Amino acid sequence: MSESPQDKIRILYVDDEENNLQAFKATFRRNYEIYLALSAKEAREILQNHEVQIIITDQRMPDETGVDFLASIIPSNPDPIRILLTGYTDIQAVIDAINKGQVYHYLTKPWEEEYMKNVISNAFEVYSLRRENKQLTEDLLLKNKELQSMLNLKEMP
Repeated sequence: MSESPQDKIRILYVDDEENNLQAFKATFRRNYEIYLALSAKEAREILQNHEVQIIITDQRMPDETGVDFLASIIPSNPDPIRILLTGYTDIQAVIDAINKGQVYHYLTKPWEEEYMKNVISNAFEVYSLRRENKQLTEDLLLKNKELQSMLNLKEMP
């Protein structure tokens, strides 16, 4: 039983190292719909044309850090869950990731396949719960408006 592309979790992976991108795609392409970008600029172009649920980005890239990229896309892409990946343990990057980039998880390279799958699975669960919560809130606000309208009609002489 194969999944259709609409059923698969859509992931954008951003890394300035082509080998890392290809390794990620080779490892996970059967489980997820993967979009790859060599730079933050390429990633923005992908985000304009595709809705992704999870964004994984390398921290250290030549033109823009992963944290800066993630922080910059929050206004236009607030929903995807953000994961920062780095080969370096830089505590300031971790702090910035949490504070500026709204990062859900911080991973170090090289990533371990099963652990990465678990992180993605958990991230997607958070994404799904946030979407469901947003929908329920919108439904509740609409029902409240309808009730208020009904009350206003009853109060009229």
